[in-house]
Amino acid sequence: MKIEIEDIKFWMDAIRNSEDRDRTLESFWGGQIQSKLFLIDALEKHKQIRNAEVVIFGGWNGLLSSMIFNSELGIKHITSVDIDPKCKEIATTMNKRQEIEGRFEAVTADMVTYEYTRHPYFIINTSCEHITRDQYNQWLENVPEGCQIILQSNNYFDHPEHINCCEDLQQFKTRSKLRITDEAELKLEKYTRFMIIGRKDK
Repeated sequence: MKIEIEDIKFWMDAIRNSEDRDRTLESFWGGQIQSKLFLIDALEKHKQIRNAEVVIFGGWNGLLSSMIFNSELGIKHITSVDIDPKCKEIATTMNKRQEIEGRFEAVTADMVTYEYTRHPYFIINTSCEHITRDQYNQWLENVPEGCQIILQSNNYFDHPEHINCCEDLQQFKTRSKLRITDEAELKLEKYTRFMIIGRKDK
């Protein structure tokens, strides 16, 4: 993947202007970068995603959005949703070029009660371990029919913010309630990242 120099400059602006630089820099940890590349590699198998509308839940500081825009996927628009209000400004700066072009929007909202203003083709949730199972079920119920869904979770139980980890990929699949079309796992130094792609059952 080739990252545009202009976008790297915006990344640096986002870090420099952040109220909590250490927290913002966590987006760039090795495991975070590898997990995002892992997801983008999986998306490249879905050629129909070109020119698609995408919503990312748990969009955090917007790095995944920026990496997707710098990939060969050709995404039309990304809405990045995060419950933390501090993320909106950082994510908007990270994706400033696309925001100016009208291709990116950062939204502060609870994914469980999020109201869709655009009809997405692909929905991404990389924060399944950060919400309870009841919250996950409510979120999934709200997903529009016909959308492709890509989920990530992990078995990193030691992280205090991880309240809904899975022991293994099979447990994640069982909990997902999706009609699964693709699955994979990525072994990292401290944990394994699980990923599934599918559609929700009616």
